[in-house]
Amino acid sequence: MKRQVTIKDIARKLGVSTSTVSRALQDHPDISVKTREAVKELAKILGYKPNMVALNLKHSRTNTIGVLVPEVEHYFFSTILNGVEEVAYKNNYSVMVFQSNESYMREVLITQTFLTNRVDGVLASFSKNTHDFSHFQQLVDNEIPLVFFDREREELHADSVIVDDYSGAYNAVNHLLSKGCKKIAFFSAPQHLVLGKNRLEGYKAALEHHGIAYNPDLVYACDTYDQAEKISRSILKKHDRPDAIFAVNDLTAIGAMKVAKQQGLKIPEDIKFVGFENSRSAWICEPELTTVDQFGFELGKKATELLLSRIKLHSFDYQTEKQIVKTHLVKRETT
Repeated sequence: MKRQVTIKDIARKLGVSTSTVSRALQDHPDISVKTREAVKELAKILGYKPNMVALNLKHSRTNTIGVLVPEVEHYFFSTILNGVEEVAYKNNYSVMVFQSNESYMREVLITQTFLTNRVDGVLASFSKNTHDFSHFQQLVDNEIPLVFFDREREELHADSVIVDDYSGAYNAVNHLLSKGCKKIAFFSAPQHLVLGKNRLEGYKAALEHHGIAYNPDLVYACDTYDQAEKISRSILKKHDRPDAIFAVNDLTAIGAMKVAKQQGLKIPEDIKFVGFENSRSAWICEPELTTVDQFGFELGKKATELLLSRIKLHSFDYQTEKQIVKTHLVKRETT
């Protein structure tokens, strides 16, 4: 195996010091143009490649960012990762991706891995089962820039990039009401999550706007396909069943749709559905699902751009900020 050419090899052949070669390669003004050109020419001839690991360690940087997602299988999170990687690679950063599978303990171990591997910054969407955030505080205590995406935690010194969940929910429910629906069930996210609270508030506001009283009995803690199937088997058999279901994500909506079809209900004539995500499943399913587009790709790009700007500050003394990505209602056949 051919030995890698080093700065020492170039210095020895030119009869100069290694520091002179190093500065010449960086176009340092203290080194004459003639010497700089000679160093670069010889480096090219010898096939010299800088040792990036050594350079990064010298500057206490690894040019790596850690990314934590709850579940990669969700289309929303996979599109976020696409946005993250596009920005990261354009800026010569590697991306270390882990998924918590909505497990608090797994999440804690992942943050320890980020610390051990000296990542320059972290993008995180924490588990819905996380109530203790001390592991994220540890990142902050080590002055590792932290940006939360989709799920935010305001008490920490961390930026956030989130979806406009309130208006997304409001527009979805308003659309159902404009179609004549009077009894809209809401399959919601956990209420300890800010996004869960905001979507519930948007749901309530749309009802109020149309003069319909909020009924907490129509709100169900349900954010997975399996849960939707189970709950829908019960509520869709009722004589006073809902005439519409607004779900926290597309798979939850599709799970409820499956049960509705099994029970002989026609969509959208007998019952209407709206999801939240605009996943591929939304237009592959039958009938195609009306849903709220969260623009995950753009969210991922914005979160990464914000994180890299913090890393480049070389200081942890900054005022945190929140960026909000607007949503768009995509109307299809289920309404």
